[in-house]
Amino acid sequence: MEVGLNHYLFVGAVMFVTGVICMASKRNGIGVLMGVELVLNGANVNFVAFARYTALGLDGHVIAMFVIVLAAAEAAVALAIALNFYNNHLTIDVDRGDELRG
Repeated sequence: MEVGLNHYLFVGAVMFVTGVICMASKRNGIGVLMGVELVLNGANVNFVAFARYTALGLDGHVIAMFVIVLAAAEAAVALAIALNFYNNHLTIDVDRGDELRG
């Protein structure tokens, strides 16, 4: 059996939906960040699959690389924010973020 475009799209969709569920159900910041990473990786699988099986050529791979760089920068900034929040509140429960409103 040959692996086709539909198989990759199914894996990307499962990763995307799992990430959305993870973002919606987790109550701490690290769990939400893991959900965001799953969503971005699901999108990357779709970009690379479309580049392989359609006329996009190398464009899908380039877009996936930009998404990976963006995800790395997002993870670094979000981890710094989470560590700072933990130092101030001794928890990373996202519901305690109400105190940050100005």
